[in-house]
Amino acid sequence: MLTELSIRDFAIIEHVSVNFKEGLTVLTGETGAGKSIIIDAIQLLSGGRGSVEFVRHGTKKAEIEGLFTIEDDHPIYQKGEEFGVEIAEDGMVVLHRTITHQGKSICRVNGKLVTLGILREFGHSLIDIHSQHETQSLMDPDRHIELLDLFSDQELIHTQEEYRNVYDKYRAMVKRYKELSENEQEMAQRLDLLEFQFRELQEAELVPKEDEDLSEERNKLMNYEKIYQGIHDAYNSLYGEQKGLDWLSHAMSSVESIADFDDQISKMAEELSNSYYIIEELTFQLSSQMADLEFDPERLNQIESRLNELNRLKKKYGASVEDIMEYASKIEEEIDEIQNKDSRLNKMEHEIQELGQDAVLEAKHIHDLRLQSAEKLSVSIHDELKDLYLEKASFAVDIQMKEGKEGDPVLDGKPVQLLSNGIDLVKFLITTNPGEPLKEIHKVASGGEMSRIMLALKRIFSRHQGVTSVIFDEVDTGVSGRVAQSIAEKIYGISVGSQVLCISHLPQVAAMADTHVRIEKQVDNDRTYTSVVELSDDEKADELSRMITGAEITETTLEHARELLEMAKQHKQQ
Repeated sequence: MLTELSIRDFAIIEHVSVNFKEGLTVLTGETGAGKSIIIDAIQLLSGGRGSVEFVRHGTKKAEIEGLFTIEDDHPIYQKGEEFGVEIAEDGMVVLHRTITHQGKSICRVNGKLVTLGILREFGHSLIDIHSQHETQSLMDPDRHIELLDLFSDQELIHTQEEYRNVYDKYRAMVKRYKELSENEQEMAQRLDLLEFQFRELQEAELVPKEDEDLSEERNKLMNYEKIYQGIHDAYNSLYGEQKGLDWLSHAMSSVESIADFDDQISKMAEELSNSYYIIEELTFQLSSQMADLEFDPERLNQIESRLNELNRLKKKYGASVEDIMEYASKIEEEIDEIQNKDSRLNKMEHEIQELGQDAVLEAKHIHDLRLQSAEKLSVSIHDELKDLYLEKASFAVDIQMKEGKEGDPVLDGKPVQLLSNGIDLVKFLITTNPGEPLKEIHKVASGGEMSRIMLALKRIFSRHQGVTSVIFDEVDTGVSGRVAQSIAEKIYGISVGSQVLCISHLPQVAAMADTHVRIEKQVDNDRTYTSVVELSDDEKADELSRMITGAEITETTLEHARELLEMAKQHKQQ
C-alpha cells in the first residue's frame, strides 16, 4: 500500500506530506482546493506524462516521493530483478520523481536512477488510477483479452506458456523463411560477406583460449629479468654454505638429537624434517626453473603479432577467441543454408506447417478456456450491476477468432492468424436498456451508468490485478440517492482487499471512509497554499454536513451526517 506521500513545489502545493493507512481513505474539499492535484502527483509518480506547468511558480523543480509497503509475493519483486533495482526484505519501495522548470524529468526507484518507462513499469504494478476523464484499460478493447485472462485460472496460464513456446519457434521459422526466399540479390550479397568472413576465420587457425595463453607467455617474456632475478635470489638464499637449507639442516639435527627425551620434541623433529625435505625439493625446482629460463626476443615479437591479429578479429567477431569460433560455426551453418536454399526452403515449409498446427491446437485450448472464463465473468459482472441498480443491464464477452489469410495455419477448415496470446479477439459488450443490442463498452454514453459499470468491472478485476493501491478520482459523478449508497458500498468492498484512495463529492462515499482527509486551500501574502488535514470523528460529521448542504452546517444536516456515519459503521460490521 501507499504508506507516505511527499509533494513539494507542485502546482499550488508548496509542501505536503501525507501518511496513508490501510482500507478506504476519502479525500474531500472545496472545488479547486487541490484534491485532484494530489491524484495528479500520484499519477506522475506512477510514470504519467509530466509538464513544466506542474512546477510551482517561482521554484526550480517539483518533487514527488512515495513510500510503498508490499507483501512478499508481490510481482514487483520480479520487476526489481528485471531492471536491476534492489528491493529490501522489509518490503519497502520508494518511487521518486523530479520535474524541473526546464521540463526535464528525473526518476528513481529505491534510490536508483531509472528511465520514465521503467518508473511506469513499477508504478503500474503498485497503483491503479481510475478517473472520470481518463481512458482506462477497462475501456480499451485491446486490453480486454488481458483482463479476461487475469480472471481465468491457472490452467490457462499453463496452456499459454506451452502455446508461447511453440508460437515463438513458429514466428522465428517464418521470419527465417522470408529472409531466405524474398530477396535474391540481398541473399547473394549476404553469402559473399559470410564466405569472406569464414575464409578469414579459417585462415586464422584459432585455438581455444589461445589469447589467454599467449598473454600469459608474453607477460613472462616481458618480465624475464625480474623473474630470473627473483628465482636467482631465492635459490641463493636457500642453497649453499651458511644459507637457508644449511641452517635448516643444522636445526633438524639439533632437535633430532633430543627427540627421544620428549614426545612433543619428537613430533617437532618429524615436522622439521618434513619441512626440510619440502624446501630442499623446492630448491631443486628453483634451480631447474632458472636453467630453463630463456629470453627470446623473436618469440616475443611473434606473440605480439599474433595477439594483434586476435584483437583485430575480436573487434569484428567477438569478445574472446571462443566467441569468434562460435561465430564461425554459426556462419558456416548459414552459408550451407543459403547455398542449399531450395532444399532448405522445402524443409522449412514442412516445419512451419507442423509448428503452425501445433500452435493452433494450443491456441484452440486457450480459446475454449477463455469461453469458460467469459461465462463466469459475465455472471460476476451481472451480480455487481444488480447491486448498483443496473439489474436490467446485460453484459457479455465477445470472443472471435482472428481470421487469417491463405498460407496461415488452418482450424476447422478456415485459416486463422496466430497472435502472441492466441487466436482470439476479445471485446466487452454491454447494454443498459432492455431491447437494445449489446454494444462495445466504450460506446455506452450515460455518465452515471458509465460510473457504475466501471466500478463493477473495477471491483471484479481489482482482485486479480495485484496492484497495491486503487485510486478513484470522482468516479461517482452523475449519481445520487440509493445509487450513491450502492457505489459507496462497492468502493468500500474494494478497499477490503486493496488500499483505496478516493476523491468524492458524495457524502455516502465519505461516510464509508476508514480515514477521512480534507484538502484545504489558503491564501497568504498573495500566494496560494494547500494543506491536508485528517479529520476526527466529530470533524467527519461536520464535513459530511457541509457536503450535504454545500453551505451552512445546520443541526438537521448534522443529524443526517451522523446517521450516514452510523449506517456506514453497521455496513462494515456485516
